Amino acid sequence: MMAGDPMLSLRVSEIKDPAALFERYSTEEIRRVERKVRGEIEQKKEELRQMVGERYRDLIDAADTIGEMRQCSESVVESIQDMQRFCHTLKQGRTSAGGSRQEHQNQRQWQEKFYTMASQIKLLLEIPERIWSAMEASQYLQATQLYLLCCHLHSLLQLEAATGGLYSPVLARFPILVRQVATTGHFRSTILLDSRALLRGRAVSDQAIAEALVSTMLLEDSSPRQALADFLLARKASIHQLLNQPQHGAGIKAQVCSLVELLVTTLFQAYAVFYMPPEGGARPGEGALSCGILFSTLENVTSCTPTGKGRKVLQEEWSTGSWFRYLPPSITEFQPTLRTLAQPIQTEQLRDTLQQWINTCKQDICHGVATLLVYVKSLKGLAAIRDAVWDLLSTDSISQHWGNVCQQLLGRPLVVWEDFLQQLFLHRLETITKEETEAIAMSSVQLLTSAVRDLEGQTLQSSSGSNPVSSRGAQFEVDVASFLWSESPGDLLSDAAWVSVAKRGQQQRSGLAMKTQALTPCVQNFCSSLDAKLKARLDDLQHYLPSQNTGSDSIPATASSSRLPDSPSAFNRYTDSPEVEGALREGCVACVRHILASIRSELDSAPTRLGSVLFMARLCQSVGELCPSLKHCILGRQGTGEAMVKGTPRQGKKLGKSKAAPEVSPAQAKWAGLKEELLGCSMEAYRIWSSALAKGLVETFSASLLAESAGAVLTTATSWEDLEIQEESESGNSVTSKIRLPVQPSWFVQSLLFQLCVEVNKVGGHALPRLTLQELLQSCVLQVLHHYDILTEQRQDTEGALPITQNRALQLLFDLRYLNTTLSSRLEDGKTSRSQQDPRFHKICDWLESFIDPFDLDVFTPPLNVNLNRLSQRTSVLLGLLTGSEKQFSPRSSTVNSQEPYNILPLASSQIRFGLLPLSMSNARKPKSSSRGSDVSQNLAPQSSTAGSDDSFRPGSLFRQLADQDEDSTSASLFKLSWLSGMAK
Repeated sequence: MMAGDPMLSLRVSEIKDPAALFERYSTEEIRRVERKVRGEIEQKKEELRQMVGERYRDLIDAADTIGEMRQCSESVVESIQDMQRFCHTLKQGRTSAGGSRQEHQNQRQWQEKFYTMASQIKLLLEIPERIWSAMEASQYLQATQLYLLCCHLHSLLQLEAATGGLYSPVLARFPILVRQVATTGHFRSTILLDSRALLRGRAVSDQAIAEALVSTMLLEDSSPRQALADFLLARKASIHQLLNQPQHGAGIKAQVCSLVELLVTTLFQAYAVFYMPPEGGARPGEGALSCGILFSTLENVTSCTPTGKGRKVLQEEWSTGSWFRYLPPSITEFQPTLRTLAQPIQTEQLRDTLQQWINTCKQDICHGVATLLVYVKSLKGLAAIRDAVWDLLSTDSISQHWGNVCQQLLGRPLVVWEDFLQQLFLHRLETITKEETEAIAMSSVQLLTSAVRDLEGQTLQSSSGSNPVSSRGAQFEVDVASFLWSESPGDLLSDAAWVSVAKRGQQQRSGLAMKTQALTPCVQNFCSSLDAKLKARLDDLQHYLPSQNTGSDSIPATASSSRLPDSPSAFNRYTDSPEVEGALREGCVACVRHILASIRSELDSAPTRLGSVLFMARLCQSVGELCPSLKHCILGRQGTGEAMVKGTPRQGKKLGKSKAAPEVSPAQAKWAGLKEELLGCSMEAYRIWSSALAKGLVETFSASLLAESAGAVLTTATSWEDLEIQEESESGNSVTSKIRLPVQPSWFVQSLLFQLCVEVNKVGGHALPRLTLQELLQSCVLQVLHHYDILTEQRQDTEGALPITQNRALQLLFDLRYLNTTLSSRLEDGKTSRSQQDPRFHKICDWLESFIDPFDLDVFTPPLNVNLNRLSQRTSVLLGLLTGSEKQFSPRSSTVNSQEPYNILPLASSQIRFGLLPLSMSNARKPKSSSRGSDVSQNLAPQSSTAGSDDSFRPGSLFRQLADQDEDSTSASLFKLSWLSGMAK
């Protein structure tokens, strides 16, 4: 290993003589040297391959560069040699003859020709910069003229490519023109694009539009009709661009106004640019719009006559250069020309083309604006857009000449609002109104359902006896009497002391006024919520309608401040006011009908939940009164006008004695029909309540009436009265006998009437409809007669049943007649007759009288009638709403004995029932008060019949009437009236 170290350090470059290796080293060492050498050889080969691969392209480029350098150096050498030969020729020519004058002249002509060509090349090199400057200044007509001059120079210099693809001699001698010719070729398309882009702008002058169209005509060699088509196509593209721009870029109002402005501007510019007045017609007067600018501009540009007003392409600033004088006249006097003569467009063709364009754009505008209006969610926004369009079209620059322009171009007036936008706005208004009223209906139905569920929960809690914490509104709805007799801070308004009811608005109603109509908090909350939502819709609608104090053609203060009052307006903004109010009317009617449908479905699904049924009945009854906005929405402005007319009734009475039938408008008919639907639904709900109440009470009554045991009969019996009567015997002597007759109805009859009165008062019976009370009483009468009829059938069919004695028959007859008298007192407005009574009543009375001895019946009938009348009079106030006010304190039947002290209520004895009250006890006072009481009883009936219904039912009217009778007394206290102490008995 030690001997192998020198071999490893041996370098290949040190090997000079291979034979010396065999002399110095062994075979094994030589083999190792060989392997080392071969390894280095392979390594060098690999490095060579990599170097060749990486530097191959550089080598090729270097070789090409070397070849080009050789060629260039050879051409330089040849050029120098040519210059030497040329100089040598010049020297030889000078040494020859002085040259003839002809050669000198030829040389001068050649020099001028050279200068002419050089000036043209100079001009050609400066034209592109001038074209770009003109385009940057939007002077496309000047750019077009320079471009056409450049093309003329190309033809003069023969710069177009020759046949065979060879350059012209000028291009061969001036290589710089090659790039210039290529650059000039792009000007035509650029000028056309920019000119057509200019046609799309709204704020472009008429002259600029005409120059852009002339540029297009010169570049494309087109006719005025083609220019008109290009102009209208550009404006149509501009309309599409406005309709398709992003919504966040500009507001809807700005987009719609831009569309209207673009449409109006297009017609104005079509008149100014293309319209030519007919020959022989009247010339436009002073102050009129200019017209025919396209043809005047075209004549100004292309006129070549010496006296023409042609505008030269090369301006004066070009002539300042020394080279300008070498330009030929064909360049300095250059004017563009059209191949065909530009004839004015005929009026009929112009009218047809514009009308076709308007029809096409109308479809696009209607579709696009309808899409834009989807983003408008309120009538206030629609009104703002409409007013902005009105302000735009009412400006002096448009309104003064619009009618004349439309008549000249179209042969008819064109109202942009009515022809393009009015129906779109009206349709969007109807859609918004429908969506909002449907939302109101849905929210009202949800509120109704929630209130009904709360009432059902309150009913279940009260029936189970639990007392959880519940809403007072639901509690008051179940028991209206607790609401009526409870005190709340809102019973009286804060200004009740100094503001009369007549001066108070309909919205300002005290809680006490609500209680007098039994309007519970749930009903008030529902109606106030519905009224607030409808009020919001009504306020939103007012933005779209004219204000109350102005007419239909009025101008709001914001718009009229900048314009004189007599300035012409573009259109009447309020012509569609009836349709607008009709849309709200139909939406509100549909909303109320949707609520009524929900109420009817609730009534069908829950006929046994009387609390919910009464809530819905009161709700339907009071919606028309507690929601004044509903009436205003349906009647519209007509409702306000009616209110103003109704405020002065005396003026209407003075107009004449003849009363013509008032004309009913469709809105009034709609409102009347809706009130009928509400009243019908309310009466339907009340009918469900009355039938259920009557059925439940009469079932308890029938159980006692149809009792089979003697104990049950005795349990329901009441006290009878002993009466002494005098009769004449057969011998003519007077015989005194004692009879016993019932003076009170059976306990189950009293319980029926008392429970009926309690239930009626519990639901606020004073506010129940009169018809509902009549139906309730009639239902009770019919069911009572039905159970009496069952009693007759049982006694006829059943053998061995408890017999009906004469005394029981008398009591049953007294009960039946008392029930019939009490419950039938309000039927048919408190007036009953024998012909109107149920025939079953007389049948049952005859059946009961059959159990009484005929002789006894004749004796019992007069005092029985007296007892019946006395009982009716005594209980008329106690039963209150069941008997009605028409029978209270009024004279009774004439069959009553005048000596009877208890025949009428005001003649009750004046015993002291309330010891602590300051009542008079003087004997002189009693007969006076008794006589006064009789006078009062005789005078009250005619007063109640002649007075109006409002005065007779007004609280405290009876007290005031009786107090007026006592004005001569020394004390003003009402408690000194004798009848007041007798009422308590």
